Amino acid sequence: MSATKMSATTPASPAFDSNHYEQACDQAIAMCDGNLRSTIKALIMANEYLEAELEELQAAISAGCIPESSRNRMRSKSSAA
Repeated sequence: MSATKMSATTPASPAFDSNHYEQACDQAIAMCDGNLRSTIKALIMANEYLEAELEELQAAISAGCIPESSRNRMRSKSSAA
């Protein structure tokens, strides 16, 4: 995770209080059978996957491509109108 991609000053969404994060931590730990090292490893892997996905989407948008999910939303909005 690079320092340029994350900001320590980015506020959390008001919709998520600390209890939400506590529950998410408990769930992640439980999914790894209580093994904290495995939990951290899984979270790092998930984060790397999401960062790669974001980079791909940013490159596609920079190249003028519209992601398929965005096209589908635009189609459904135009047919609903």
